[in-house]
Formats: sequence, C-alpha cells, structure tokens
Amino acid sequence: MILVTGGAGFIGANFILHWCAASDEPVLNLDALTYAGNPENLRPLAGSARHLFVHGDITDAALLRRLFAEHRPRAVLNFAAETHVDRSIHGPEAFVRTNVTGTFHLLETARAYWRQLNAAEREAFRFLHVSTDEVYGTLGPDDPAFSETTPYAPNSPYAASKAAADHLVRSYHHTYGLPVLTTNCSNNYGPHQFPEKLIPLTVVNALAGRPLPVYGDGRQIRDWLYVGDHCAAIRSVLRSGRPGETYNIGARNERTNIDVVHATCALLDELAPAPARGVRDAQGRPIERYAGLIAFVADRPGHDRRYAIDAGKIGRELGWRPAETFATGLRRTVAWYLSNPDWVDKVQSGAYREWLGRHYGEEMR
Repeated sequence: MILVTGGAGFIGANFILHWCAASDEPVLNLDALTYAGNPENLRPLAGSARHLFVHGDITDAALLRRLFAEHRPRAVLNFAAETHVDRSIHGPEAFVRTNVTGTFHLLETARAYWRQLNAAEREAFRFLHVSTDEVYGTLGPDDPAFSETTPYAPNSPYAASKAAADHLVRSYHHTYGLPVLTTNCSNNYGPHQFPEKLIPLTVVNALAGRPLPVYGDGRQIRDWLYVGDHCAAIRSVLRSGRPGETYNIGARNERTNIDVVHATCALLDELAPAPARGVRDAQGRPIERYAGLIAFVADRPGHDRRYAIDAGKIGRELGWRPAETFATGLRRTVAWYLSNPDWVDKVQSGAYREWLGRHYGEEMR
C-alpha cells in the first residue's frame, strides 16, 4: 500500500485516479477536505477496495502514527498543501501550519516508522514530497530556466512555506538517512482543478458571462504542465528516482497569462459558442466572443514575473517526457469542464464567491 496525503485535491486526486487505473496496489488517502479538497474528485473510485479514504490532517501526529501502524505503507507521497499565492498573502498562517508544521509531523512519523522496518523494507521505503517551482523565485526574460541547483528565493508566503518544507525534507535524508525524493513542478492545469486558478476560473466565469480577471498587464510567464503528465512523472520518480535527489518537472510550455486566457477563450468559442448558449455579460448584453469579457485588474503584491523549468535531469535519468502539448492539454481541460457542469456547481460555494469578490472585486462573484 502507498499513503497519499492531500489525495482529494487537484493534483493528488488526479494522481490517485491515474494510479488506480494502472496499478492494483491499494492507496490510503489522507485529506483534511479544506475548501479545495473535494471527494467528488474521486467519485470513479467509490466502493473500490483499492482506495481507502481517511478524513484527517497531516498536523495530527497521533492520527499519523495510527495510520502508519495499521496500514504499513511502503511509500508516502505528500501532496497535502495550501497552494494559492493570493490566499497566502491574505492569510499566511494556514500555509505555515499545513506546509511546514504538517510536513514536519509527516516526516517525524515516517522516520519513526521507517526505523523499525526490517532491512529489506527499509531499503524499499520512499518518502516523496511534491513541491513547486515557486520556491526558486522569479526569472528575468533571458535568464536560464530553473534547475535543481538554482538557489531558493521565495517571494510569497506560499512559496516560502513550500521552501521551508523542501529544506526539512532534504535535512531528514542528510541527517537521518530517510530515503526521500522531492519534485518541483511548474504550473499544473487539467481536470478537477479548483476554479480559483487561471484556466478553470476563465472557463467558469466565461460561461457565466462574468469578467475574466487578468492581473496587471497579463505578461507574467509560466511553464504550463498538464496534470496527467505530472502524475506520470511522479510515478517515474517514485519507481526509479535516487533517494535524496530532487527532480524538476516541467513541460517547456512557457506562455504569458494573457495568452493562456485568449487560448482558453478561443477554445470556448469553438466548443461552446456564446451566442448559442445565450451568454450575457454583467450588464445583460449578449456577447459574441468570450475574449470580450477580459478585465485587467490591479496586480497582486510581489507577483513573480516568469517561471521556467529545466526538466533535463528527469528526462536523462528516468526517461520521462510530457505526452501533451499545451494545445492538446488545454483542449482536454476545457472539454472536461464543459462535460462536468455538476462538479463545477458543487465546488462554487458561498465561500468561494466571497473569495472572488475579495480578490478581484464584487463584480467577479
């Protein structure tokens, strides 16, 4: 059995779905079900004996000890995290609690468990920590992409909390010998992503005729990684990665935010034309093209200008390559949201609408 933390969230749920489709090995899924943790993400596994869900928090040391003792996982994959930069700016304490304190408790429990395993089990055990490219800070237009040796320079409370967690994970290998693996990924997108992130927010707001908020001039650059490719990379690292090593995961798909919004709007124009759906803007006027809803809003504090990942190491050592281009991944993503309106409706709670208003203005609710 493997233990996955944060397995009801966007990347964690996609990983579990991919894992269960490709393997008979059971998954123990621990998730606190915060706003972005959604059991609906795992509906295809309802009733499956290969997926055991536990509602709990990685800061609960007693619960962690019990789960390790009862289920004896041969690997831990830590997806559990608070991840949204805007939320970290307005409420950093939750990020320190989950991303730093939670990772500490998970490491401590894993270390104590690992020490009592027999020699063969100790050799096979792995602790895989899923992190982000944001720990590296920001790049200039002509700077080389982030590599595994790029110095850390986090610029938001979210990035700083993930950097702290990464350092803890590294220290547990060098101090205690715990066989850890760390992955730092670029911007993920795909099915089941909570609609606070750029692509699903664009889809959801466009179909509702609401403004499509774009920070600043929209020229911030990100490397866009389809979540299915990310899950495949993590499986490769778990299977063949060298303990103590870090592997950067990216797709070499650098795009500006405004270009991503325009590409998403163009797909919606093709797959769900606004006139045919009777979409109207906030003033009740019918719209012809979704791009007409784009609204530039004040930039967020400390907004990093560019991220880019050098994924050469994972390619050379483990043979991983992304299967999706940005065009194919985006089409799959938009098509999924169009095919799953019930999922979208269920995740858009009152709290989510209040968050939209607080970050982008009342008209975004």
